[in-house]
Amino acid sequence: MTDAVDRVIAQWTAERPDLDLAAMATFGRLGRVAAHLTRAIEAVPAAHGLTLGEADVLWCLRRSGEPYTLTPSVLARTLLLSPAGTTNRIDRLEAAGLVERRLDPDDRRSFLVRLTETGREVADRAVANHVASEGRLLAPPSPPERRALDRALRTLLAAVEPDPGA
Repeated sequence: MTDAVDRVIAQWTAERPDLDLAAMATFGRLGRVAAHLTRAIEAVPAAHGLTLGEADVLWCLRRSGEPYTLTPSVLARTLLLSPAGTTNRIDRLEAAGLVERRLDPDDRRSFLVRLTETGREVADRAVANHVASEGRLLAPPSPPERRALDRALRTLLAAVEPDPGA
């Protein structure tokens, strides 16, 4: 079985046989897979009137457990966002009635973001559809192939991402 990346690698091999193109092939496949999967993954929150970024905020709050409340800085750190990006998402979600801001009783200079009941309902429906969609998207590799892929990606992620517990 060949793919579009094989054709690119064949062209480079013909022009530059001196290069080791194994990493280029891997990155090419990762990039193409990511682009295709991102489009499919973004369609699920869109069906609920959300962007993927907005859904990520709702899901972060929902999985935090009762009372479904976090500070903007925890949201930003968890979602790898800038403070401004976090504020923009919170603003849109607040305008939609899916989250609310409250003053932090422990720090009057800050506020807390809380999932509203409507926000929890939307988050629950959207995440159920999201998980089902991801399952369908990952159906082609066999379970052993998926476990091997997950191990390889975990190793790669550990090499490029700072320790999340630090």
